[in-house]
Amino acid sequence: MDKIKKEKNKISRLDIVKRQPVSLAKEKFFEIDCLRHDKTLPLVIKAISNDIEVTDCLEDSQGLIKEKLNKHGAILLRGFNLDTPTAFEKACFLLCPDLFNKNGEHPRETISGNVYTPVFYPAEQKLLWHNENSFNHSWPKKIFFGCRQPAKQGGETPIVDSRKVFELINPKVRERFLEKKIMYIRNYDYGLGLDWQTVFNSENKAEVEAVCKKDFMDLEWKKNGGLRTRAVRPAIVKSSQTGEFTWFAQAQHWHISCMDVKTRKALLSSFSEEDLPRNCYYGDGSPIEDSVMSEICEVYQKLEVSFSWQSGDLLILDNLLTAHARNPYVGERKLLVAMGEMMNFDEV
Repeated sequence: MDKIKKEKNKISRLDIVKRQPVSLAKEKFFEIDCLRHDKTLPLVIKAISNDIEVTDCLEDSQGLIKEKLNKHGAILLRGFNLDTPTAFEKACFLLCPDLFNKNGEHPRETISGNVYTPVFYPAEQKLLWHNENSFNHSWPKKIFFGCRQPAKQGGETPIVDSRKVFELINPKVRERFLEKKIMYIRNYDYGLGLDWQTVFNSENKAEVEAVCKKDFMDLEWKKNGGLRTRAVRPAIVKSSQTGEFTWFAQAQHWHISCMDVKTRKALLSSFSEEDLPRNCYYGDGSPIEDSVMSEICEVYQKLEVSFSWQSGDLLILDNLLTAHARNPYVGERKLLVAMGEMMNFDEV
């Protein structure tokens, strides 16, 4: 009985002790290092224990993550058990409260209000490097990729430092794009890709015309009921946060020469060049040479960094500073995607 009384006294004294907040700056809950010592991206923030609550970690470390993201352009959170849509969305929301919840631009499925599947693209083909939505006037500054299930083989998400792409591209080519920019042409026809009603989320032509005007796009209604749009966008921009120039483009994702031979032949046998679902030119409408596109793709290939996905991984990209791609894969691959912090070309 004496022992029990003594224990009760100890417990009662604990009740009057106020809880003190734990400073993550003083406690080592994660380790920071580059994935590869010969590359600056991605920076890896790895949990030292499976018991760490990632939301507490992120809330206390947002300043650090912002600083590191500006420097490296890509951060990989690993070991924080973010393999469910709920956990993934919660982590993304902490890092980016204004997540983008419109899903009409690309063929993908919505998992929840702010979380999508990746773009549907043939598993046996590589989806080339691009800065998300750089063909639009507005685009997400941040992109989040979460891994629920890695592919049996392949399926990596290669990333490339867009600042280094700018530096390595032939100066003469760089000057040409700086002067002329890029014209992206898109045909919304029935039977191939998304129709204009889905992308613009409207069946009212006047509403579509108003959106195009707002986003600095020319449009042309086609006789078959389809739509053709033209938009001239910069290929090179300067980050307002870092003051660095970056190659911010999607030409290698649109230009007909960058497609695999089989797809290219199939499309050209079915469509005239002006009716291709997507294509791009210099901003004055003149053709971008195949040799120029080949040279640009070689720069991306030289700079790309790949890593094998692990279940629960969360990759954070600064879309302005880092391009991404997707390797071919075998087996089921389950990734989650979220985007946010929308910007436009007037802000850079």
